[in-house]
Amino acid sequence: MKATIWHNPKCSKSRATLAILQEREGVEVEVVEYLKNPPAREKLARLYADAGMSPAEGLRLSGTDAKERGLPDADADTILDAMTADPKLIERPLVETEKGVRLCRPVEKVEEIL
Repeated sequence: MKATIWHNPKCSKSRATLAILQEREGVEVEVVEYLKNPPAREKLARLYADAGMSPAEGLRLSGTDAKERGLPDADADTILDAMTADPKLIERPLVETEKGVRLCRPVEKVEEIL
């Protein structure tokens, strides 16, 4: 099984999720450092749709200016545009497998798609 993780190596939750993926036998892990290589807007929208969540639910508030920019109350298109322009607004880690997509907070949520 292939698993793609949108990863921030400075994030403990992201590192812990990556460790779970790497330790799982039979899982081929693709690591995308999303701050360096952010997903395209369309891909980000698809990830949230496949996870059954709204872009607002994937908005990183901690350590960002999202609240000051009014993003928590913005519509999905505005949030996706902001995330595309400033990927630090993307909450991490997002993991995609053939079984679905999860925002792995808590990290154990990754088990749902393995």
